[in-house]
This record gives sequence, C-alpha cells and structure tokens, in this order.
Amino acid sequence: MPGLFIGLTTLDLIYRAPQPPAANQKLVASDYAVAAGGPATNAAVAFAALGNEATILSAVGCHPITHLILADLQQCGVQVCDLSPAKVEPPPVSSIIVTEVTGERAVISINAVKTAVAVESIPAGVLDGVDVVLIDGHQMHVGQAIAQQAKAQTIPVVIDGGSWKDGFEHVLPLADFVICSANFHPPGCRTEPDAIAYLQTLGIPHIAITHGEKPIQVCDLGQLSTIPVPQIRAVDTLGAGDIFHGAFCHYILQTSFVQALEQAANVAARSCQQFGTRAWMQVIGDIKERKDDLLR
Repeated sequence: MPGLFIGLTTLDLIYRAPQPPAANQKLVASDYAVAAGGPATNAAVAFAALGNEATILSAVGCHPITHLILADLQQCGVQVCDLSPAKVEPPPVSSIIVTEVTGERAVISINAVKTAVAVESIPAGVLDGVDVVLIDGHQMHVGQAIAQQAKAQTIPVVIDGGSWKDGFEHVLPLADFVICSANFHPPGCRTEPDAIAYLQTLGIPHIAITHGEKPIQVCDLGQLSTIPVPQIRAVDTLGAGDIFHGAFCHYILQTSFVQALEQAANVAARSCQQFGTRAWMQVIGDIKERKDDLLR
C-alpha cells in the first residue's frame, strides 16, 4: 500500500545519557544514534517498516549532510521526493538527549520555516497510486495543496497535530483523520474539550488526542471514548508519536478508526522499549519472520 508523507526531514543526533546537561556541564553518553528525523519522516519509516511503500515529500537539498539522511531513508525503504533538490544550505539538524532511567527526551531543533517551499515545487503525479496521505504541518502550503488534490481523489488525509501551526486552519477542514497531542491548542482553545469542539466545527469526522502513556481521547463521528495504551518501561520515547502516526496510516487502510488507534498504540509502545528511532524495526521484523515460519 503506497503512502505519501508531507513535512519535515531533519538529521537527528541522538544521545543516551544519565540526564540532560546543566549549564557549562559536559556529559559522556552511554550510547548514540544518527538517523533521519522529523514527524512525517519518522511516520514514513514506520509505514514502510510495516510492509508498505512510503514516500516522504520534503525539502532535503544537496548539502553534504543530506547524504546521511538519504542513506538512512534508503536503508529504511523510504523513497524521497525532494521539493528543493538544488538547496545548498544544510538541512535542519536536531540534537536529542534521552534520559537513561525514564526514557524521556530533551530536543533542540529547528522547524521547516526556513525550508518552506512554494506549491509550484510539487512534482506532477505525486498522488498517483497513493492510498493514504499524512501531513505534519511543517510544509503548510504544500500540505494544503496536496490535501485538496487528495480530497478530490477520495484519498484519506491524516493530520499529525503535534502542535498548532499557522495555516492549519486551511488544512484541517480537508482532513479525514486528525490525531493531535495534548499540546495541540487551536486559537482560543484552552482545554481538550475546546480543541475537540473546534475540530468538530471544521467537519472532521475522526479525531484523537494522545497523552503519551495515558489513554487516548477519541471523538469518532461525534461519539466520545477513551482507549488505554500499553503500560511499559520506556527506554526511549523519542519519535513515539511519529511512529504512532505511521502505524495508524498502515492500520486505517485495513480496519476501523478505533482499532487502528489501538494497534498503532501497540507499535508505538514497542518502539519506546528500544533506544533510538530504528531499533524497534528489527524487533518487528523478527516477530514477522517467526509468524511466517509458523505459517509455512
């Protein structure tokens, strides 16, 4: 199943340490990883890891650092459709400290404001054969244009609402599924019920708000409910929300909204039990191989 993921691509430098450094403190990390990152990019990686065809539509460019990004995504089976192939400036780089005991992460990064591109950069036929579209809001104009095309072609559109971004008010009415974090606060919304009511006024049929290890709040065709998530000892929570969104895109093509959320939560929980944003894929692969062996 082909999926198109639109948004931010970064280079993530991930360190595992006892705690984030204090002012003027130097720490020695116990482990580290280097990988492509960004909400839509990690979602595309998860979608591909679950056996699908994933394409990330973002501004990558031709700076030497991009070779690290492209090599990682190629290894993950994700195709890159570059909105700005001639860009010589370095891509956004994120530095992440993962606390050893809790798995919590501290991140410093830059969003796609400096790498935003015009809709004219969208390649022709980018939606050909696509079964699902995910937009993370970091390339808002491109995301809006793609969402309009997808709506016209009845391709489901999933919005990753990690936080409110200017322009979302134009993209959200085009969405079929909106999955937000608890940090998603539309203008004038102070509480979670406010945010759900705002999204409902836009005619969005399927809404979910995630809370990390706490239950997911769901509004499915106006019906409110909660979904518990697996309780685990987290090793690393980095990218868990992104992986959740990528897994949701996989499962929503097979099952109901609520069941897709439940299954995506299981994948995200499994990812939190491994360090970095890639190790969980090997675990998933091993499980699949064992299942295949049993069926032989």
